Amino acid sequence: MFGAPDEPATAPRVFEALGDPVRRRLLELLAPGEQAAGALVTALQAETRISQPAVSQHLRVLREACLVRVHAEGTRRLYRVDDAGLDAVASWLARFSDAFAQPLDALETELARGRRDRRRVDAARVSGRARAAGPGRASGA
Repeated sequence: MFGAPDEPATAPRVFEALGDPVRRRLLELLAPGEQAAGALVTALQAETRISQPAVSQHLRVLREACLVRVHAEGTRRLYRVDDAGLDAVASWLARFSDAFAQPLDALETELARGRRDRRRVDAARVSGRARAAGPGRASGA
């Protein structure tokens, strides 16, 4: 019952769980570290009208999606973020990072080429003015 679910984290399960704003808020509340269920309920009730059983249901969904872990300490249930769910999201998103890498590299190359060309034009203008001013006059004399 406690700890991680029997099934591994998958991106679809994680994203489905994160589709609810209350669940996203619970993860935000757990980001700094482990917290008791009662503290989570109190924090959410300060922000919105929600019952303790509703918070428990949201925590169950997060646990089943491998986004949080829970363990008992006496009569308290302590929750913390589970890296397995976050790793599933990171792996899913990583597939898209390569899709952006090449176009961004090409953009960087084009920007560098444009800067280089502007320096050449500017240098040619300065050089052309110096020649047009004639010898001894380039320094403003």
